Amino acid sequence: MSQKRPPQSGGSGQEVRAAAARALAPVLSDQGSLAGLDEHSVVARDRGLLKELCFGTCRRLPRLEALAGVLLKQPFKKRDSDVQALLLVGIYQLLYMRIPAHAAVGETAGAARLLNKEWATRVLNGCLRRLQRESEALQAQVDKDESVALEHPPWLLNALRQAWPEQWRAIIEANNHPGPMTLRVNQRYNDREAYLSLLTEQGLDGHLCPHAPDAITLETPCDVTVLPGFEEGHVSVQDEAAQLSAVLLGPVLAPRPGAHVLDACCAPGGKTAHLLEQFDINLTAIDSDNQRLARVEDTLSRLGVEAVLEHADATERDWWSGTPFDAILLDAPCSGTGVIRRHPDIKKLRRKDDIRPLAKLQRQLLDNLWPMLREGGTLLYATCSVLPEENGEQIEAFLARTPDAHITTPNDVAWGINNGAGRQLFPAQNSHDGFFYARLEKRSA
Repeated sequence: MSQKRPPQSGGSGQEVRAAAARALAPVLSDQGSLAGLDEHSVVARDRGLLKELCFGTCRRLPRLEALAGVLLKQPFKKRDSDVQALLLVGIYQLLYMRIPAHAAVGETAGAARLLNKEWATRVLNGCLRRLQRESEALQAQVDKDESVALEHPPWLLNALRQAWPEQWRAIIEANNHPGPMTLRVNQRYNDREAYLSLLTEQGLDGHLCPHAPDAITLETPCDVTVLPGFEEGHVSVQDEAAQLSAVLLGPVLAPRPGAHVLDACCAPGGKTAHLLEQFDINLTAIDSDNQRLARVEDTLSRLGVEAVLEHADATERDWWSGTPFDAILLDAPCSGTGVIRRHPDIKKLRRKDDIRPLAKLQRQLLDNLWPMLREGGTLLYATCSVLPEENGEQIEAFLARTPDAHITTPNDVAWGINNGAGRQLFPAQNSHDGFFYARLEKRSA
């Protein structure tokens, strides 16, 4: 639940809500995501509110859309997806935020004028005031639908229940709350105990994570600019589960100074940077998205580490020199179902029909990269998914058709559960995201 805010007044309150509507409209019409949210579209004091309105609305979207459907006499036209977004933002404020109701209603309805749709102010005002009057009854009405009450699309709810009959409720509960802010301490400058002391001196409370040796989770998220040594590369933001890739590759890379390593599908570069912080390696990092590759370059520059960065497609080999790699990290494109709490627009944008093509792409990546690995080398397969088709089933099928692939995923670790030939982590409140890892060694067939 958000901190209590003073009533919004004047133009600023309407402007931040209009900005939220503009950011959400492409999500609602399947034309974009929150990845491109421009927090600088509003004044500095409203940027936190803008982010909460956008991400919170997406997090609660199935329920908000159901309520909007009851409140409206007829749906808005497609060209008015921004007005639909304003209505959802208004409902979110009334039900989930501590903004005074009169500000939530008045400023949200008034924001329609900034979208050049003054006609919508009366509609929005009427819908939101009705929700105020009939909140309990309307919520009870829409919550008769389980997928609405649990705030997940039906296909995903069914997939989670089928795949994880013992864990699915905990997964959806975690998905419906924001993930914590976890840091990765660069041990070239500090061990994490020393860095935790620096945080405490700055009034930032945190605790050591149990599974990743470089990880600290903050009790309350903060702007990275207040983190000691951030600009100098002393610390980065990275979830604990994502940090385990370096833990799993450690036994392979630590004894081999100068190892030739490939990070396929490397963007946005967190795992790339972690490997370079930890090990003396020659790393090639490729990605098919030039814009995201530029983010990797920025990250490595801040940390003062170097890699060979290439704009390349990991399903092809035209970029490969022919020299085998000692280790390959394949952080495969996936459904993102393990990180919904960080990317809640997945609830709207991801479809059941997306899973099979993603699994096909993962299969192509595995089959294309495996011949680039030297005998005795290791490939680490990772996804931020919790769906078996992309994880355990994917690796079992790869092992069945690849005689020289042998599983070396540890099963004596304290994190995750065994899932086929890999290890599955689930998103957990105040803890790590959902992730899957499988470690494979190339041996003689």
